[in-house]
Amino acid sequence: MSDRITVVGLTDNPEPELTEDARLAVSQHRVFAGGERHRGIVASILPHDSDWITIKPPIGKVLVAFKEEPGPILAFTSGDPLFYGFGATLQKAFPDAVYTYYPSFHSLQLLAHRCRMPYQSMRYASLTGRGWQELDCALIEGAQLIGVLTDWRKTPAVVAKRMLEFGFSEYTMIVGEALGGAEERVCEYGLEDAVRLSFHELNCIILSAFQPHVKLFGIPDSTFEGLRGRPNMITKMPVRLATLSRLGLVNARNFWDIGFCTGSVSVEARLLFPEIDITAFEKRSECSVLLEHNSKKCSAPGIRQVMGDFFLQEHSAYTGDQETVDAVFIGGHGGRLEEMFACIDPLLSIGGRVVINAVQSESLEQFHQQAGQYNYRIFEDMKIAVDEFNVITVAAAEKTRKA
Repeated sequence: MSDRITVVGLTDNPEPELTEDARLAVSQHRVFAGGERHRGIVASILPHDSDWITIKPPIGKVLVAFKEEPGPILAFTSGDPLFYGFGATLQKAFPDAVYTYYPSFHSLQLLAHRCRMPYQSMRYASLTGRGWQELDCALIEGAQLIGVLTDWRKTPAVVAKRMLEFGFSEYTMIVGEALGGAEERVCEYGLEDAVRLSFHELNCIILSAFQPHVKLFGIPDSTFEGLRGRPNMITKMPVRLATLSRLGLVNARNFWDIGFCTGSVSVEARLLFPEIDITAFEKRSECSVLLEHNSKKCSAPGIRQVMGDFFLQEHSAYTGDQETVDAVFIGGHGGRLEEMFACIDPLLSIGGRVVINAVQSESLEQFHQQAGQYNYRIFEDMKIAVDEFNVITVAAAEKTRKA
């Protein structure tokens, strides 16, 4: 493949707005790449004998076409190629190539300018072919201004609906449609109104908070919906906070909550550490609705729920790109703690922690025995008594060697 790739950013203006240097670069190339929309915008300025590589899913095939092209390539992208753009994809695929960039304003910059809005403090979240994690994190942290890139699935209406479901009602939504094009429109909506509307397929969003989101450090136990007939079957707030401290989540990238029951530990962790990927496991079917309800009551979106016997799961599917898990809370093990350690240990990262809340001395002894068998570093036990309930021992161990 060529060792030179040029990337030019476009707006949706049907008349290409390019600098002289960018136009010169176009005239010096014969192989171009971009989406069909980009091709329509630049068709009038392309050399008559040029070739075109269409950028569309699956991206793997596009990258193969780039690799097979011996000469220099000029790719057209939307806005700034390095802002959630194809430019970053190319850098990852071809790190040794020499790149030249000619950026334009990206869509959220254009929208901020249309609104005469200073945007230096804006948080950004892309939903374009991605999950909700970036937006969830910004909302949980109470960001005052959030720029959101949408796609055909996660539309402004879908975003507004999800925000309302999880209690983030303190935002207005500014939607920019077809910015720079003939059908450009910019409007501000309440979330309740945005839910009912349809928008141009080319759109982006700015969420602006009109009041702060209330944040808690330690969710009151009364906030959680409990199991029917067993309202006290919940990890109490002081125990939850001690458990999260022992898990070392401040340094973790992901976290498993095994036997989540009401979901109180996962929900508390989500609010305190929103950047962490959380997976909650539970075999009791009635707990699925509890976690869903409690997540929404506490404004804690983004907890992955896995129902069924933990031992029958494909555990590696919940480790993410790092292929390990950094923290595991064992909320229930059904008398199979030895088997559970055997499942966890191969996937636990070096420095990763396992924590259990023990009521019975037998459970505590078994935990220490298993942690010692795997040569984990065992922390000093923490004993906590809450009101008239039994003393809970928070036991923790840390992996110090490779599996």
